[in-house]
Amino acid sequence: MTNTKDYILIVFGLVLYAFGFTAFILPHKIVIGGLAGVGTLVYFATNGFISVGVTSYVCNLLLLAMAYKIVGRKFVLRTIFGATVIALALGTLESVFMGLGHPLIPDRVVSVALGAILCGIGVGTAFNHNGSSGGTDIVAAMVSKVSNVSIGRTMIYVDMCIVSSSLLLPFDGSFEQRIEARIPTIVYGFMVTFIVSYVCDMLINTNRQATQFIIFSPKWKEIADKINTEAHRGCTVLDGEGWYSKQNVKILLVFSRKIESVTIFRIIKSVDEDAFVTQGAVNGVYGKGFDKVKIRMKKTKKRPQLPSSEAASIESKEMLQVRRSNKEE
Repeated sequence: MTNTKDYILIVFGLVLYAFGFTAFILPHKIVIGGLAGVGTLVYFATNGFISVGVTSYVCNLLLLAMAYKIVGRKFVLRTIFGATVIALALGTLESVFMGLGHPLIPDRVVSVALGAILCGIGVGTAFNHNGSSGGTDIVAAMVSKVSNVSIGRTMIYVDMCIVSSSLLLPFDGSFEQRIEARIPTIVYGFMVTFIVSYVCDMLINTNRQATQFIIFSPKWKEIADKINTEAHRGCTVLDGEGWYSKQNVKILLVFSRKIESVTIFRIIKSVDEDAFVTQGAVNGVYGKGFDKVKIRMKKTKKRPQLPSSEAASIESKEMLQVRRSNKEE
């Protein structure tokens, strides 16, 4: 059921991304980052003959074929699913909204902002459920495997190059007129790229934010039991001493998701309205029931094992050198 829910939400997120792009960004002829931007360049360079979805899917397959040995089979299979979904969604919705002959929202700024927000929500939803749309993610993953350049920086560099390439689209007029006409489009493309990244990060980080509760109450057993059974969160019982009362007290330490904090407060209030509670924001909680620590461990080089006879001879030589140095001193 969990996998089914993940796949449903991945499809929903990618379709929402395709809707925001084809309905509000593409009709204004704005090139954004990622393979959707590459597809836009090809689409307008060929006067709509080659679909954005076709270009993005072909580029995804080529990049995945190049990255197979570097990023691994699991990443490739997961990305193929996302790339297929988004290519189908782009191809279907593109024919619908570009067939209208005019943008849904004539105001360029409003349309671009709305499309970027929808794209960010869609990508963030897919990422939260371990989905991937491919594109510059593949390039960034390949670069991060062979160099120290971060994934985020690589994606920014690649997206900036794609957006700036809109300057090369066919244009009737002088070079100065081309610059004058394309610069606003490039600025809008950068705006979309950064809004999508910001909304996506906000969605991902909000979902992962955690909260720490410290609870003082004489009814600590009832509160702990209810938090276990109703909120499905663990409690740690700490021993303390009230310095004013000079009495031993029990302290509950609880970690939960930010969205679960209301449930925790309701449990505490239902048991003891006079409980002393502190709530603090936690940057991250890692372990069972929360996030996994994603750190690439350094590989330690194993020293070649020598045969016992060679090892003994080397050790004896080292001992002789130590003795000689001691005698000289």
